[in-house]
Amino acid sequence: MKRLELIGVEGIGEVARGDSIGRLICEACAREGIAFTDGDVVVIAQKIVSKAEGQLVDLAAVQPSPRARELARELGKEAALVEVILGESRGIIRTGARALVVETHHGFICANAGVDQSNVGKRHVALLPEDPDGSARRIGEEIHRETGKKPGVVISDSFGRPWRLGTVDVAVGISGIKAVKDERGLKDSYGYELKAAVAAIADEIAAAAELVMGKRDGVPVVIVRGCETEKEEGSVKELLRPVAEDLFR
Repeated sequence: MKRLELIGVEGIGEVARGDSIGRLICEACAREGIAFTDGDVVVIAQKIVSKAEGQLVDLAAVQPSPRARELARELGKEAALVEVILGESRGIIRTGARALVVETHHGFICANAGVDQSNVGKRHVALLPEDPDGSARRIGEEIHRETGKKPGVVISDSFGRPWRLGTVDVAVGISGIKAVKDERGLKDSYGYELKAAVAAIADEIAAAAELVMGKRDGVPVVIVRGCETEKEEGSVKELLRPVAEDLFR
C-alpha cells in the first residue's frame, strides 16, 4: 500500500544567527523519538534558515532611494521596505494593487523578492538565503554527521500564484534529491506515450509539508516519509523556467 507520512518536528525553539539548523533538528528529533531514514526528505521553513544565516534587516537603518520612495507612494508601501525589496531584485516584473512582483537575484519570480515581515519582530524583515541550495547542502551534511543518515533537504517558502488565490509553499533550496520527476517518453496504462509529464516534485513535497507546518503553529520542520525521489544532488535551478519559454513576462 502506498503511503505518505508527514511528521512535524516541534521544539526547535527560537533560532539565532550562527545556530546550526541541522543540529537543532537532530536534537528536537531525539527528544521526540524520531529516527531518520535515508529515504526521508526534511522540509525546512525558509525563515529559520534566514535567521540562522543572519539574513535580517532593520528597516530603521535603511535609507530609501528616490526610486523606492516613488514606488512606495504608488503602491502604498513603506519606502524602507521597498528599498530592501529592490536591493534583493534583478528587476521588476509587475507593479499594481499594492503588489511588487520582481525577479530575485536567485531567479525566482515572486512578490516582494521573498522579503518577509512576519515572525521576525517589528520593523525587521527576513530575506531569502543568499544561496538556498548551499544552505540545504550544509543542513544535510549536519544531519548526516549527527545521525549517519542522508535525507534529502528542501527549504520552503510561500509564493503566490498567477490566476489563483492563496499562497502555496514551494522549494527555494534543495539538496540530495532531484527537483523534478521527468517521465516523458514513458507510457501510461493505456499505452499512450507521455509527452508533458514533468512533475515539480520538490515543490509538491514543500506544499505537502506546509499542511503540517501552518503559519502560526510553531512547526518549522517537517519530515516527509514515503515519497519516491531520485537521490542525487539536485538544484532549485531545475525548477526555473527559461526566459525564452516564459509566455507571461
